[in-house]
Amino acid sequence: MKHTTTWNERYAASLMNTFGAPALVLAEGEGARVRDTEGREYLDLLGGIAVNVIGHAHPLVAQAIAGQAQTLGHVSNFFATPPQIGLAEKLLDIVEPGGAPEGSRVFLANSGAEANEAALKIVKAHGLAISPTKTRILALEHAFHGRTLGALSLTWKEAYRAPFAPLIPGVEFIPVNDIAALEAAMDEDVAGIFIEPIQGEAGVLPVEAACLQAVRELTASHGALMVIDEVQTGVGRTGEWMGHHASGVVPDVVTLAKGLGGGMPIGACIGLGGAAKVLGPGMHGTTFGGNPICAAAALAVLKVIEDEGLLAKVKRTSEQWRSELARVEGVREVRGRGYLIGIDFDARIAAGVVAAGREAGFILNATGPSTLRLAPPLILTADDARSFTRALPSLIAAAQETQ
Repeated sequence: MKHTTTWNERYAASLMNTFGAPALVLAEGEGARVRDTEGREYLDLLGGIAVNVIGHAHPLVAQAIAGQAQTLGHVSNFFATPPQIGLAEKLLDIVEPGGAPEGSRVFLANSGAEANEAALKIVKAHGLAISPTKTRILALEHAFHGRTLGALSLTWKEAYRAPFAPLIPGVEFIPVNDIAALEAAMDEDVAGIFIEPIQGEAGVLPVEAACLQAVRELTASHGALMVIDEVQTGVGRTGEWMGHHASGVVPDVVTLAKGLGGGMPIGACIGLGGAAKVLGPGMHGTTFGGNPICAAAALAVLKVIEDEGLLAKVKRTSEQWRSELARVEGVREVRGRGYLIGIDFDARIAAGVVAAGREAGFILNATGPSTLRLAPPLILTADDARSFTRALPSLIAAAQETQ
């Protein structure tokens, strides 16, 4: 291989070009901050795309990982481990207020896409067990459920889908928060519907509680399953353990990943009540899912969230933060819940704000020409949040100058 000298050259020479050139090469982090290979520090307002919920290098998570790695690293799912069992039990405690319904069970995976693949199998098997024609699956416009072929079939963006068509047949997209369209689409051939409480990749678009409640009523009356994708909104991101808790609905399946491992790769598909019995031995599997190191990390993450009272703190801090952001000149709208915040600008300057933010020491993310997504660690302080709000007018001005 040709000898190269810089990190970016080495990256380009060794990794597939699926993400484009990296904006930075990050070397270390602590709390809500990261440093690049040049030693520059940044306030991380993306959190690894909603992953680093308790920040970087949290000592309790590091201890859990190191301790488990020195004890038992991998055994496959021919065997069980205490961290795997303990994590499943904890997830059943928090997936619904007061705990999961009787009979609920957990499938542990490695990512959000894999968790949604498991959920998709549950939906398809559920439908086919009732009728050979119960194969239709509904999803929402602007939805993002992953990039594996099954999860991609549930993802709305045509640019992601087109290179791999045809995808799984029978998936139909309906408008967000349109109960009339939902009612028109629902019939006895629908096996299930996938829905995010807040559509993060679409620019932090909340699904209204009334829509979630209508989905629950219609799926129950038509023998279909309701799958809530909490990959981005779960694990305290919204100030609740799960994003759907605010709506009062109890779905049939919940999928998790991202923040669950606090940086370690882990996902979960939780079948609530009868949905937990759809998949039997041999119908699904994973080599690494429930890996004891990742499970130990996840247990540590959940403990830190509880012990540090981060749910209440996120609710309190984020409400004030959104209010302050909305008063910045050039901001058209601020939306979201907890530490999942979308900012719409009056102009198509989001990419410029991201670039100016990086120069000013902030890691940001644009989900569209006019939209920023903030998904910082739940440990972000009010002072940290305020430092970005104070800087935002100058970032907007810099972005406007470069247009």
